[in-house]
Amino acid sequence: MSNPDLIDYIENRTYDEIQVGDVATLVRTLRPEDIQMFAIISGDMNPTHVDPEYARSSQFREVVAHGMWGGMLFSNVLGTQFPGPGTIYVDQSLHFERSVRVGDTLTVTVTCQRKFDHNRHIVFDCDCTNQDKERVIHGTAEVIGPQEKIKRPKATLPEIKLSATRKSRYEHVLEITRGLAPIPMAVIHPCDTESLKGALLARDRGLIEPTLVGPEDKIRALAEEMTLDLAGCQFLNVPHSHAAAESGVALAREGMVEALMKGSLHTDELMGEVVDKATGLRTERRISHVFMMDVPTYPRPLLITDAAVNVAPDLVTKVDIVQNAIDLARMLHIADPKVAILAAVETVNPKMQATLDAAALCKMADRGQIKGGVLDGPLAFDNAISVVAARTKGIKSAVAGQADILLVPDIESGNMLAKQLEYLADALSAGIVLGARVPIVLTSRADSAQTRTASTAIAVVMAHARRNGGISK
Repeated sequence: MSNPDLIDYIENRTYDEIQVGDVATLVRTLRPEDIQMFAIISGDMNPTHVDPEYARSSQFREVVAHGMWGGMLFSNVLGTQFPGPGTIYVDQSLHFERSVRVGDTLTVTVTCQRKFDHNRHIVFDCDCTNQDKERVIHGTAEVIGPQEKIKRPKATLPEIKLSATRKSRYEHVLEITRGLAPIPMAVIHPCDTESLKGALLARDRGLIEPTLVGPEDKIRALAEEMTLDLAGCQFLNVPHSHAAAESGVALAREGMVEALMKGSLHTDELMGEVVDKATGLRTERRISHVFMMDVPTYPRPLLITDAAVNVAPDLVTKVDIVQNAIDLARMLHIADPKVAILAAVETVNPKMQATLDAAALCKMADRGQIKGGVLDGPLAFDNAISVVAARTKGIKSAVAGQADILLVPDIESGNMLAKQLEYLADALSAGIVLGARVPIVLTSRADSAQTRTASTAIAVVMAHARRNGGISK
């Protein structure tokens, strides 16, 4: 019989068309994702099938398929081609003789054994062998054969793609701190649940030694209400959020802490103290913000800048913004980070300032005024992150389709892009302020404790890089 995967319709064979001895076959190769998908659908999380470490210590020495994955292939044949649509299952008996390992190719053969005209029942012999012609499964199936001829287009089903869970991606972000000692960090006004939990979770993961700056009685009452353990936390007791911002910045300026984390206060309140010319944490560099996004559909971390601090940066400001992002990328061990300078189009247009700035930034990089990265622009978002889109538009670039950093034209476009990736593409987001004397974890008050902890991991890497004299090689 023909392979049903090569046609775009599905057609049955009626009871009257089937003769004793007729045969249908199906060939399938077991992939790792087949095992994972079957486990998800069935709920069978037996470690023999889903835990490689456990499987190595079992009799099989490696992960093997669920027995019913192979059994399911008989149902595939019977329900889709032989007899096909209209078939009603009555009975199935299977004997499992060998395990199936990843890479094994199974040939399923279904043979008509007997027919019963009085009720249109058909008994099939079911046989399954592997690539070595060894029998894996054998049994019989009894069905009611279809009475009417059916031929219909194949149904269009949703595409299913397995991706790493949010938890595993979160753990992957924290891996950047492996081997690094915790750093002293001031947590500014952690007076709501998520900001306090974020600080304590970062403490528990060995990232920070927290100093909680704010009204101590209020913080302790919140911890008691939420049954949170404050062990290992130092306190700097101040009456309100403005005093917390001022005192936390002072701790950083005096070298008492190596990073700051924003708690439950407004960004402007904290950043006003950070940028104060007399008492703040300014450097020669313009202060900017980077979102590090782990996007399930993109093969590498994506840094978006600046979507939180600089509202409408001019060319001079963009130089510092992009240099800050390049330096961070190199601290995160991204060699020669590729910077896509975004605009609405990928050609220079004198009426569009973003395209003029992009062209100027690229030339400045050519002349050594921006160092450590590879720049290209203007690039539209599609050809910045898609090789296919770039090739379709005839763009030849070392950056197009494989950007590590996206430099956005202004805070509005950047903020919308970052939020769209987070809420529509399930991106994991971490945010950090660069260009100050110390890294600053700057997250939204709506962000979870896990997001704050992921952001803290970046601050830890930056602090250790600074201890070592600059950018990690």
